Amino acid sequence: MSNPQPTPNNVTSLADRRLLHETVIDQLRDLIVQGELAPETKLNERVLAERLGTSRTPLREAIKFLASEGLVELLPNRGAVVAPLKPEKMKEVFVVLGALEALAGDLACRNASEADIAEIRALHFHMLAHHAAGELAQYFKYNQQIHSRIMDCAGNATLAASYRSLNAHVKRARYLANLSRERWDKAVQEHGEILDALTRRDGARLQALLRDHLANKLVLVMEALDKRKAEAAQ
Repeated sequence: MSNPQPTPNNVTSLADRRLLHETVIDQLRDLIVQGELAPETKLNERVLAERLGTSRTPLREAIKFLASEGLVELLPNRGAVVAPLKPEKMKEVFVVLGALEALAGDLACRNASEADIAEIRALHFHMLAHHAAGELAQYFKYNQQIHSRIMDCAGNATLAASYRSLNAHVKRARYLANLSRERWDKAVQEHGEILDALTRRDGARLQALLRDHLANKLVLVMEALDKRKAEAAQ
């Protein structure tokens, strides 16, 4: 006997559940990345469900998913907490990310279509608009889309998968690096140079820029973590 086909209502229900699941993940991720839920904060399901306007089931699924990204830790008999930012782990991940982004930049200069570059340029202009308005959260989303699109343009699925897995672990740190206005302005300048190198398809230049961009972020992240540690000790 053949398996019954899903009815339109069932298809809609599945799509709605998937959308709800993704929405709750995005909302909870933003709270963590943007620092509204500080490292080592216990995730109270009742409070968070009310805050996000959802039930506990999709919230629990979101917590488990973000644990796979390294943003949440699931502790035996203690529930879930926001994962701490560990300096040594950040150093390790940023070094590898710098190498991956550099490789992606070189490949993107060879493989990106003119339409791809035009799309990245449009994302860059949106990012500039949010920088000018002082809207860090919106700026950061476009910033991350630019890095992601360069990775996609490399045309190497293995490289892209490795990058996204690692980048999820340091998204909070990358956001933290822009909290200084001076550093934020410098990051925007660096992005302008990155776009220029991609437009000219200068792979060697883009490799160096992306590697330096990540190295600069790491310096700022370490300074920010040291500052937080000092403040917590007072």
